[in-house]
Amino acid sequence: MRVAVLKEDSCQPKKCNDECHAFCPPVRNGQECIILDDKTGKPHISESLCIGCGICVNKCPHDALIIEQLPSELETDMIHRYSMNGFRLFRLPTPSKESVVGILGPNGMGKSTAINALSGRIVPNLGDWMDKEADWDGVIESLPRGELRDFFVAVKAEKIRVALKPQNVDRLPKRVKGSVRDLLMKVDERNMFTEMTEKLGIDHLLDRTIQQLSGGELQRMAICATLLRDVDVYFFDEPSSYLDIHERMRIVGIIQELSTTKRVIVIEHDLAVLDVLCDLIHIVYGKKGAFGIFTPARSTRQAINTYLDGFLPEQNVRIRDKPIKFLNHSDRVAELGSQVVSWGGLGKTLGDFTLATGEGAVHRSEVVGVVGPNGTGKSTMIKVLAGEHEYDEGWVTSDASISYKPQHIDVDIDGSVQLWLDSEIGPRWRSGEFNVNVIRALGVDELLPKRVKKLSGGERQAVSIAICLGREADLYLLDEPSAHLDANARMEAAKAIRRTMEANEKSAFVIDHDVYFIDIVSDSLLVFEGEGGTYGKAEGPFKLQEGMNRFLQGVNVTFRRDHDSKRPRINKSASRKDREQRTSGDYYSFNH
Repeated sequence: MRVAVLKEDSCQPKKCNDECHAFCPPVRNGQECIILDDKTGKPHISESLCIGCGICVNKCPHDALIIEQLPSELETDMIHRYSMNGFRLFRLPTPSKESVVGILGPNGMGKSTAINALSGRIVPNLGDWMDKEADWDGVIESLPRGELRDFFVAVKAEKIRVALKPQNVDRLPKRVKGSVRDLLMKVDERNMFTEMTEKLGIDHLLDRTIQQLSGGELQRMAICATLLRDVDVYFFDEPSSYLDIHERMRIVGIIQELSTTKRVIVIEHDLAVLDVLCDLIHIVYGKKGAFGIFTPARSTRQAINTYLDGFLPEQNVRIRDKPIKFLNHSDRVAELGSQVVSWGGLGKTLGDFTLATGEGAVHRSEVVGVVGPNGTGKSTMIKVLAGEHEYDEGWVTSDASISYKPQHIDVDIDGSVQLWLDSEIGPRWRSGEFNVNVIRALGVDELLPKRVKKLSGGERQAVSIAICLGREADLYLLDEPSAHLDANARMEAAKAIRRTMEANEKSAFVIDHDVYFIDIVSDSLLVFEGEGGTYGKAEGPFKLQEGMNRFLQGVNVTFRRDHDSKRPRINKSASRKDREQRTSGDYYSFNH
């Protein structure tokens, strides 16, 4: 089965010479394999006449065409197709009773389409995109007997109500006005307003307007609003974004409790959270913007290990060039270079908040992970080191040049990604080691013609990381680089940061809440403790295991290593392994 997809946003007929049409061998032989639209000038590609030569893909100056060969058995599994050469989705995840079902895979693979189909917002057309009168009977008949078919019978009978926690909670202040209390009271269909606001730790925010909330507060408010709805299926799209690990574990408990009586589907890129939260996981793979394919559900451990390995044995499909590997602590570079920056007794007061530090230093080729609860001064200290904040007391050496990627990326460029890269770091991104290890690894090469204003959150993050690493500096400061990135992009970003520091003997501070990301990227840890919004104390840097033990003891969570993939896994509370590690003080095990 051949799939031909036109990326509508990339296709620019006025800026090309119709290369796709001019060089197509079937067209040159008199067959109407590619027809140019009279009104738009854009091509319509016949998949039945296409010979799969790939010439049009290579000749298109705007990289607007995708042509792929898929297994023929998928043809009967097509759930929805948007247009002749539009995105198509194969198979669906199954909302299971009394289970948390996870969805794991890159952005742009049709997760939103799947949610719209399961919620009844769209009636799947089973690939017949010209049929404007698609009906539920056809969908139900196409599915084998089982839980998904029964679910759609209920959807057809309008017996299924759905609540969705949206992905981009940072957009809520532009869409919703009023106080937190007003918003939550409006949706409190379960009469659990007081219980849920207290459980989520937002009861002190009720009189604030939505515009006054931080990212983490917006996230918890959105989760609360979803939980207060009285529905049959709850969808949570990236519930961990902006939350520290303590808050993430709190959300895990709340969602698991919900699943004892309701169906729950979670889309999540933090693999540690997905691992401890879900009972079953569907992997979704494909080609961004072209097609997405859901695999049958697997057990959580098997699904995550298969995803990291990058090979789906049942489908005989490789979804990644190389497996993602986690290192033993002993595999890390033991030799550190000379000191790049050192500090001692730093103090900084911002309004009601006070930050204090011990003495510490970062060395050449060292990546320092920065961990701790939200609101304890992690970003403040990074800004002090970056020279954006003056410190009130203490000392810091100031002869190192610095490249800084802030937490919130606010770019006002009316132009392409290529223009943004050129203006920030000049021509060095175009070739050489940096192009391979950073630009291509982060997928920035595929974004070059795209306008900066049209970038998604994850795409903007990837370009910002590339720009930060592309500047000439001694010390690189990255504040929450994993935010908005999917699971695969997070691992690639972590490896890109490590490779850059090791290859150029540079140093980095990386603030992040994703333990997998911190595990891959860090040599050592700077640990923040304190009370969010009131005071913070920075200690370290410690060696990675020592720092993790100190940090996780405060969070009250233990991690073990997966026997096969070596990835860190959260122990279930009060399990035998959890009790053993607490007793020995080994909160972050490096043993299998």
